[in-house]
Amino acid sequence: MDFNNKKATRQSYGEALLELGKKNENVVVLDADLAGATKTNIFAKEMPERFFDMGIAEQDMLGTAAGFATCGKIPFASTFAVFATGRVYDQIRNSICYPNLNVKICATHCGITVGEDGATHQMLEDINLMRGLPNMTVISPSDDTEARWAVQEAAKINGPVYIRFGRAATPIIYDENYEFKLGKAIQFGEGTDATVFATGIMVAESLKAKEELEKEGINIRVVDIHTIKPIDKDIIIKCAKETKKLISIEEHSIIGGLGSAIAEVLVENYPAKLTRMGMKDCFGKSGKAQELLEYFGLTSKEIIEEVRK
Repeated sequence: MDFNNKKATRQSYGEALLELGKKNENVVVLDADLAGATKTNIFAKEMPERFFDMGIAEQDMLGTAAGFATCGKIPFASTFAVFATGRVYDQIRNSICYPNLNVKICATHCGITVGEDGATHQMLEDINLMRGLPNMTVISPSDDTEARWAVQEAAKINGPVYIRFGRAATPIIYDENYEFKLGKAIQFGEGTDATVFATGIMVAESLKAKEELEKEGINIRVVDIHTIKPIDKDIIIKCAKETKKLISIEEHSIIGGLGSAIAEVLVENYPAKLTRMGMKDCFGKSGKAQELLEYFGLTSKEIIEEVRK
């Protein structure tokens, strides 16, 4: 795999949104004064009559999106994750999820790879917040291809969807013909020494670790859990039965995120020890994206060390 062939999933989002808009005239897009960063400006440039910049008024944006949904439109609302989930939680809960409205919340700039913007803008709790809401589907794509699929898939779902996109460019893992399925994780390899469950940008880091460990005769499997809710229970149980060690890794707090979701499946179906890698009940810091990943132990190096233990 060529880990140098990279693209930011927020860019993929913007391009996929335009493609979707051309096919479906009911798609409308809302942003909160960040269209250049979230890449919804790609849609806005070609379809200005279906784009609405709500200004720095995120609660209004989500309330307006809910209104659009009641009129048969398919609203895609975007801003940074810290504003798209934390600042507007009440509106998502009561105006979107409670009435089960067809709103798509597409958040960019998730996790610590937001970088120099620092802890206030590095959203590490969004998966926790969104997966706890009834009626909400939660998708966390790992690369360009998966991000494009997530946008198309979200439009097919009649109900609230949260999609998590990143700021930084990440390796392209899948070719454009790969067929994804909502709620079905993707397994790389059949190794029995360990399973690494990953989501988002941590999938590429896990695959790097897999390649390096193979040189030492250690064979692991990597599981891309792109759908956090509904989660693929079957593959989690299968891997728990077939491998010696279980690890989860995410660019998110280990509390309430991917690791917690996997632990819930294990404790109810096939109790097994799980090592959760991620942000350990802490806030981020200001710094360059790669430096922060290294500082908080979220690289292939740390995965390799954990597998070796």
